Amino acid sequence: VQLQASGGGLVQAGGSLRLSCAVSGSIFSINAMGWYRQAPGKQRELVAGITTSGDTNYAGSVRDRFTISRDGAKNTVYLQMNSLKPEDTAVYYCNAFLRSSGYEANRHYWGQGTQVTVSS
Repeated sequence: VQLQASGGGLVQAGGSLRLSCAVSGSIFSINAMGWYRQAPGKQRELVAGITTSGDTNYAGSVRDRFTISRDGAKNTVYLQMNSLKPEDTAVYYCNAFLRSSGYEANRHYWGQGTQVTVSS
């Protein structure tokens, strides 16, 4: 199973970015997908998550600014980030909670991370 994230970059405060993450490989079923981030000197934190039924949850600091969505046919999850702030600067990691076969339990898989830098 591979997760390929893209879309990070440098943006000014108030700007927008859209992250994408495609899951490929041996996939039996995907339970949920999400985005985490880790800023220097801080722990990795959940930014947003979405289940296969479309239920979403967000960190309080990004609610009303970020929107998570998914394309089930493409096994892809997106994170639209608007009104970005300098404190959003971090490495963003894609996560998928899935079964790679009918004999396996759900487990977490991680992408390689993409840098988001917001300048003031």
